[in-house]
This record gives sequence, structure tokens and C-alpha cells, in this order.
Amino acid sequence: MALHYYCRHCGAKVGTIEQMPIYSEKLGFHHLTEEERLDMISYEPNGDIHVKTICEDCQEALTRNPEWHQYEKFIH
Repeated sequence: MALHYYCRHCGAKVGTIEQMPIYSEKLGFHHLTEEERLDMISYEPNGDIHVKTICEDCQEALTRNPEWHQYEKFIH
């Protein structure tokens, strides 16, 4: 089981945590609302967890183009 982070905008893999056990409190997941958890975290049949985040390139693009915040994905 591993925790995989992917950019929600471009799909790039940001990183992986393979250390076990993984506690949601240590990762900050307990600060998310139920809706945010459902949107950002998915559980795979093999036990892996996928988390939507934002990569540095997309964050920089959003900083330069704040109107893009309204889009779920701005890179096609």
C-alpha cells in the first residue's frame, strides 16, 4: 500500500509515500471537510491511496492567471 499524489490540473505525479503505517492526522487529512475528502482522496482496490494536489508548475500558472481558479482543469 502506498500514497500517491497527482496534480489535479495536469495529472503529473507529484510524489509517493510508501512508509507504513500512514496516519491521516499526520498528513493533515483530518483538516479536510467530508466533501473535500471525497473530491481529493480515492482508494484503489490494491490498497493504494491517490490524492489530488497541485504541482509547482500549475501553482505558478494559477498565480499568474488567477481567473483560472474557476476551472477544475485548465491544461488539456
